[in-house]
Amino acid sequence: MAETRELSREAFERLKAELEELTGEGRIEIANKIEAARALGDLSENGDYHAAKDQQGKMEARIRQIQGILQDVRVVEVRAADGVVSVGSIVGIDFGGGDVERYLVGHIEERAEVDVLSPESPLGSQLIGKKIGDSATYEVNGRQLTVKVASVE
Repeated sequence: MAETRELSREAFERLKAELEELTGEGRIEIANKIEAARALGDLSENGDYHAAKDQQGKMEARIRQIQGILQDVRVVEVRAADGVVSVGSIVGIDFGGGDVERYLVGHIEERAEVDVLSPESPLGSQLIGKKIGDSATYEVNGRQLTVKVASVE
């Protein structure tokens, strides 16, 4: 059974469009490159052919990756102003030194100007539902660590 992934509407639409592009125009373009390289002759020493086949392999891997993500996805609407950490929130975290680091709580496929923190990670799971000023305790390598929520966007 695939794990359910939560994505913002924007990330979901972007991944669907990328998949459509790769399985349509992308495959046609690669097939044309391979055909053109084959026409050059001996495939054993044909750099264009090997480059096109390598590109095809990478593209097919990305197609499978996107299909896996979209297979069991739940689109979440980002709640902007309620001040509670949820999937899609950008949270400012004070790790104890007074410096605040900002993270997006979400899937790695989200495009953000900050680092992404998985909601399934030890810290991410403890931040869900917290408000500004709340503390979250999580475990890493057998150690209990506590952080403070400094901001929620």
